[in-house]
Formats: sequence, structure tokens, C-alpha cells
Amino acid sequence: MGIEAGDDLFASSTAQRRDGGGGSDATLPPLAVRMRPRSLEEVRGQSDVLRPGSPLRRLIEGSGGTAGPLSAIIWGPPGTGKTTLAHLVATAADRRFVELSAVTAGVKDVRAVMEQAARDRDLYDRQTVLFLDEIHRFTKAQQDGLLPGVENRQVILVAATTENPSFSVIAPLLSRSMLVTLGPLSDEEVADVLTSAVADERGLEGGFALADDAVAHLVRIAGGDARRALTSLEAAAGVALDDVPPGSPDEGPVPITLAHVEQAVAFASVRYDRTGDQHYDVASALIKSMRGSDVDAALHYLARMLEAGEDPRFIARRIVIAASEDVGMADPTALQTSVAAMHAVAQIGMPEARIILAQAVVHNALAPKSNAAYLGINEAIADIRAGRGGPVPAHLRGSGYAGAARLGHGKGYQYAHDAPDGVAEQQYLPDGLHGTTDYYRPTGRGFEERLASRWAWLKTRLGRG
Repeated sequence: MGIEAGDDLFASSTAQRRDGGGGSDATLPPLAVRMRPRSLEEVRGQSDVLRPGSPLRRLIEGSGGTAGPLSAIIWGPPGTGKTTLAHLVATAADRRFVELSAVTAGVKDVRAVMEQAARDRDLYDRQTVLFLDEIHRFTKAQQDGLLPGVENRQVILVAATTENPSFSVIAPLLSRSMLVTLGPLSDEEVADVLTSAVADERGLEGGFALADDAVAHLVRIAGGDARRALTSLEAAAGVALDDVPPGSPDEGPVPITLAHVEQAVAFASVRYDRTGDQHYDVASALIKSMRGSDVDAALHYLARMLEAGEDPRFIARRIVIAASEDVGMADPTALQTSVAAMHAVAQIGMPEARIILAQAVVHNALAPKSNAAYLGINEAIADIRAGRGGPVPAHLRGSGYAGAARLGHGKGYQYAHDAPDGVAEQQYLPDGLHGTTDYYRPTGRGFEERLASRWAWLKTRLGRG
């Protein structure tokens, strides 16, 4: 069912020698597991949430207060210490540690942990820490099953998630727990993790020498993820050992070069969740980059979304919206390009859809910008909601039904096409808005510059100049 704190997760590795010992011993836990911090002093990063006196630090140190320790929901990207912090919580005050994964565990497993926790508390006055990994994969009903144990403090729940708890954790559970937000490790912190792993007896035990440019590349591809950095280091160590001829004399540490790292790790992973906050963050960055006319940034965020497996139809819809909201009449063809891209993407799909989306993104980013139409409709809607306007002028009302003429509907209407310049001099806005309303205010950018002078002339002809 679970993994208890007494299990030896930190077995020291054998010496990393040319006899094949370096990362290739299948009996050893992965390097990232062996190097998991055993104390607060070994934790890299997260200085804010682990500052002296912080709720999480007090929980780890076993000083939960008179009411007892709170449960915690730890939210952060992969490889930032969620599991490590859960283990550290368990070491305080001789607590029992049980680990479940929401991927494989069900309500029956949770119930069994709760029952055993109640017995341990009542019989031995021993607290139980339940570490639930990937809690966002639990359904609402499964999360409901955690509430009694958390409410009655049968267990100290430490739940980890890579997705925003506001989207993935039920409100009653959030309100009964403290939320701890972790951030990616800095480049310096990841580099420190790597150099420690090379020298530490639990890691590579000094059997390898990691080149500076190899460190820099490992840091870059890790993206603030310590686990990914250590996994990549372990793979690179294996590649480096393969380059050592069998039976060659031991002449010191095996060098790990940049070439070894590049051979071990083909490319960096993309951090992105398609249903949570990163989905909205990256989409927002794409829109704002197009609005800001930074083509390179817009293509970067487009690539990030596509490489993460985002639905290209979602991306196309966002581009269509941007074409009207941010480009508008400054370049009316941007909307044509974007709508065409949306239909083409639906018909073609990936991977070729990336080319079509890129064309639409480039068009929108390079186009002159105007949000005049966007602001105009918003102001018009605001007036409607405020009750401004009044009745439709009688000459504009429908006259194609029996009795309309008797009511005066359509009387005095001037057909615009009968005017020499196609503009009939008559009132169109309701009385309450005529002469006071100025929804559409063209910019002087792009095609809209030509529209500005025409709109000024038209308003004069319509008695609104």
C-alpha cells in the first residue's frame, strides 16, 4: 500500500569506477532518490516557505502549536522538493510516514490508512503523515473521503500537486490545509545540486569530474527541476563510462563532458499543464506578445504550446480573437488570415498545422495595432446596461407589416443609395445618444489612418460633427 519512513531510500551507492559501476547498477535507487535531502540544511531553494517561523518549517520541526499540526497542500513544478518536504515532515517527532499515489490508490486505500492512523494515535500517541502524490488526479468523491481524517487530525495530510489547487482540489480540503507554493530552483541552486551529487557518497562518490560547460548545459535543460538535473547527470555518467575502454588503468575521475550530456539528453522538456494555470499563462503570453509586436516571443510561446501537446484548434481560436481585439481595422486582413488559419488547422492537423499557425501569429504580431473596435463595442454595451439609449427613431423602424404605416414607422426614411455620395443626412442613433456618443475612435495606425478622416466627415454629414 504505502512506503513507510523506515524504508531505506538513501542507500549509499558503490564507488563509481571504470569497472562499470557508475549509474549502471540496477540494484541502486536512482540518483535523484539517493540524493534526496535528509534534513532542512540539505534542501536547495524554497527559502521563502522554509524561513524560520514559517508554517511549513514549524510543521517539519514538529511545532504545530496547541491545536496540533496543520495539513499541507504543496503546489509546485516537478523536481522542486514536494516529496522531499513530505519526508522531512515525517521525520519530526517520530511520526509514521505512509505514501500513496493518486494514480493507483483508491478510497479503500485511504480508508485503511485512516483506520491505522487512528489506532496508532489512540494506542501509541503517534501521529501519521499521509503523503498523497498527484492529488489533482483524485476525483471530487475521493477527495471528499480525505476530509474526516484531516478534520479530526487523524492524519497529517501532505498532498503534492503540479497543478493549481484552485482548479484541482476541492474547496473544503483547501480550507482545512495550508497551501505551500514552491517555485523552480534557480540556476545556481541546480548547479549546487549537481556538484553535490558528483562528490557525495550517496551520489557519484567523486568518481566523475563534471566539466563546467556540461554543468551549464545540465542546468539549462533542467529548467529549475532538480530531479531532471540529477536524472540527466546519471544518464551522462553512463555515457561517459561507455567511452572508457574496458580494462583501462584507473587514472582518476571519469570526465563528463558537454558531448556526453548532449548525447544522454536529446532536448529539454516543456513544462506546461493543459488544464491549469500554465495553460492560461502561456496562452496569455502568446496574445500579449502578438499585441506587443514581438514576433520572436510570439513564436516562442506558440512553439511551447505546440510542443506541450496543446490543441492547435484552441490556439487558432485565440489568434482569431486577437486579430479583432488587437489589430482590428488597422489591418483588416489579419482577421482574414486568422480565420483561414483556424479552418485550415481543423482540416489538416499537426504537425503541418504548426506552419499555418505560425503564419497567422507572424501576421498578427507584425500588423499595426488598433483596439478601437474592441473599445467601441465595450462602451456601447456599457451604455445599454446603464439604460442609456431610448426608443429607435420612428423613421428607422420596420415598416414591412400591416399597420406599420399607421403607426408612422418608416415615415421620412431616406434610402442611402439614393444620395449622390451614398450617405443620407438623417439621424440613426436614439435621441438620448445622438450628438453625445463617440464609441468608435479610429487610431492613426495602418489602414485605420484612412478611416479616421472618413469617419470624421461622415459624422459631420450625419449631424454629429
